[in-house]
Amino acid sequence: MSETNTQAQAEAVTPSQQQQALLEQLLQPEVQASLSTLVEQLPKITELVTCLTKSYDVTKTLATDEIFRNDIVSATTEIVGPVVEGVRSVALDAIEAKDRAAKSQEVIGIFGLMKMLKDPQAQKMFRFVNAYLEVSNERSNKK
Repeated sequence: MSETNTQAQAEAVTPSQQQQALLEQLLQPEVQASLSTLVEQLPKITELVTCLTKSYDVTKTLATDEIFRNDIVSATTEIVGPVVEGVRSVALDAIEAKDRAAKSQEVIGIFGLMKMLKDPQAQKMFRFVNAYLEVSNERSNKK
């Protein structure tokens, strides 16, 4: 029983001490200046909270709309799909070329190189590299 009375007295003292600590903080000049600034900025804060609330509502509505989500997924798939297939194709070609090069023990001489230079794919690559170097040179000269 005496323990219950002691706890009740401790609880009764605690709110009073908390109020006293709060009053002491409110008497500090820095806290008063901060509160004044906060009160002056309340209209802007209210406007900001209103804007954030509207944005949240729109976002939540769109996030929970099944049709919108399906449209976004299908649009993203349409855009990203061809890119993924292109990258996959290039990766498969590179892997196959690596495997063939690893299996081949062929020595490529000067005439073999000259023959390769005439290959249409090699010519296409050389034209691309040449154009890329020209563009890169032009941009570096502009800076």
